[in-house]
Amino acid sequence: MGATDGYFPRGTSMLRRVHEQRAVGLMYGQRALGIGAIAPLNFVGTRLHSRSLDKPFHRLAHTGKAFETIFFGSRRDADRVLGFVERLHQDVRGELPAAAGPVPAGTRYSAFDPDLMLWTVAVIADSAQYFYELFVARLTPAGRDALWRDYIRFGELFGMPREAAPPSYAEFREWWDAELASDRVHLTEEARHVGAAIMFQIPVPASRRLAMHVHNLVMLGSLPARVRELYGLRWTRAQAAAFSAVVAALRTTRPLSPEAARVGHNTRSFDLVADTERERIARGETVPGAL
Repeated sequence: MGATDGYFPRGTSMLRRVHEQRAVGLMYGQRALGIGAIAPLNFVGTRLHSRSLDKPFHRLAHTGKAFETIFFGSRRDADRVLGFVERLHQDVRGELPAAAGPVPAGTRYSAFDPDLMLWTVAVIADSAQYFYELFVARLTPAGRDALWRDYIRFGELFGMPREAAPPSYAEFREWWDAELASDRVHLTEEARHVGAAIMFQIPVPASRRLAMHVHNLVMLGSLPARVRELYGLRWTRAQAAAFSAVVAALRTTRPLSPEAARVGHNTRSFDLVADTERERIARGETVPGAL
């Protein structure tokens, strides 16, 4: 069940092909949230209704597992997740209590606003494609079109009208580049705090902290220059050279690992992060990104 009866069947869905790669599944969500935070109406509107401000990595892990159920699961399992999300989104509506960069106080927001939904899908689509092409293989033009069509379908499952999305990959990429270059993007101080923590301060056991240095370099190098600028992140020639060397090494060694280590769900990794965060809270330690 799930491989052939889900919304994104194995063998025909480009989205499934991309997200089944663990290298994608382990990193796209953090990058998507980090970039997503530069849209102030999305960020503030979500924050005002979040129940996990003190546990940001619990929320990240929960979202990652929910999305993998939709990507890989049966329609029955996916519909269960979608129904739960739809009920949560019913309450995500209101007006900004204060200005957020270029967005004035009093601006209305809703989880079902088509433009806000498109932005949410877009940061996921851009991030997943980026890591797939970085670590696995470059997609053909037809593959990119197929992937974007799947993301439109993904957005529709959450209620995004099809007409809200650019109809082709080329038009999506043109829209995306224009959005990143526009004066509509802005980082509030809270968004900078949360976004940087999600991308670069993932709570993991001590045995995995060395690997996080590699993770953080790859994450930093993956960000568009405009996003690094907004976060105030330096990107030197030395870092760029190290990024290229690390990516080359990972691309070379990745095919040598067992398929089970390269393809599949990331539930265990998501739970590890959430459990480490929970342990830190129990010890009274500060949690990165908590508000």
